[in-house]
Amino acid sequence: MEQTGKGIVIKSTGSWYHVRTHGGQVVPCRIRGKFRVHGIKSTNPVAVGDHVHFMLKEDQTGLITQIEERKNFIPRKSVKLSKRVQIIAANIDLLFLIVTVKHPKTYTSFIDRFFATAEAYDIDSVIVINKTDLYNAEDLEVMNEWKYIYESIGYPCLTTSVTRNENLEALKQMMKDKVSLFSGHSGVGKSSLINSLEPGLHLPTRELTRLTKQGAHTTTYAEMFPLSFGGYIVDTPGIKGFGVVDFSEEETGDYFVEIFARKKDCKFHNCRHVNEPGCAVIEAVENGEIALSRYQSYLEILLDEDETYR
Repeated sequence: MEQTGKGIVIKSTGSWYHVRTHGGQVVPCRIRGKFRVHGIKSTNPVAVGDHVHFMLKEDQTGLITQIEERKNFIPRKSVKLSKRVQIIAANIDLLFLIVTVKHPKTYTSFIDRFFATAEAYDIDSVIVINKTDLYNAEDLEVMNEWKYIYESIGYPCLTTSVTRNENLEALKQMMKDKVSLFSGHSGVGKSSLINSLEPGLHLPTRELTRLTKQGAHTTTYAEMFPLSFGGYIVDTPGIKGFGVVDFSEEETGDYFVEIFARKKDCKFHNCRHVNEPGCAVIEAVENGEIALSRYQSYLEILLDEDETYR
C-alpha cells in the first residue's frame, strides 16, 4: 500500500520539488503530468510555498497529487514577448523588495511593477534600500526621495547595511513568525542580508562583476528556509525585469494605491487617467501630489510598454 503525505514545497529546481513534511522530513518529489496542462500556463505549476499532498514511492521519492488552494502568489513574465508566466512563490505573508540606489542601480519602474503585482495578488510589501554604506551625498538624496515617495503612499521603507549592522534587528522583527519573500535584482545583497539575519544558513554570495556593476546570479532557484526566530524566508534568484501578468486596462489604476484613492473624483467613471478632461489623477500629478515616476510607471503598464530604466 502506497504511503501518502503532505507538506510545504521548500525548493524548486525545475523538475524536482523538495517537500518538507510537518514532521521535518524533506522528500524529493515530481509532479504528475496533468498539472502541466490543467489551465496552468506558468512554467512552474508548483511553486515554493505551496502546500501539497504526495504519494511516497518505494524509492522514497514522492509524486505530488494535489496542490492546496493558495492564499496568494506572485507571478511575473520574464520577457514581454513571452506568454509564459513564472510563479515566484506562493502563500506569502510579506514581500521584501530589496533595492539599491547603485551597485547595481534599481529603477523605480521595476519597483512599481513589483508593487502593483503584489497589490493585485493581495501581498503586503516593504521596500528595503540596501548598501547604504556605499552611498555618497547624491545617492542619499535619491534614497530619501524614494523613502518619501513610497512611505507617503503607505509602503514601509527600511534602509539597511550589513557592514554597519543598520536596521537588521528592525528587519528581523518585521519577519518574525511570517513567511517572508526576499526579491530584487541580482547583486542587491539579498543573500548577504539573509546570512546576517540567520548566520547558520551560509548562503553563497558573490561580488558584483567589475565591468557591468551587475550582480551574478548567486541564487539559482527559489528556496525556503525556517528561521530560528520564527517564520520562514524565501530567497529567490535575482530578477532583471518584471513583466506584469493579466492586468486589464480597467484594473491597472487600482493597483497603484494613490491612483485608486483619487479615481472617484474623476469626471468620467471610466477615466483611464491618460488625457481625459476633468481627471483628478492628472491634476494630482501636476500638483505634485502623485509622484511623476509612479504615474509614468502606471502609463507603461496601461499602454503595455516595456519597463524603462529611469
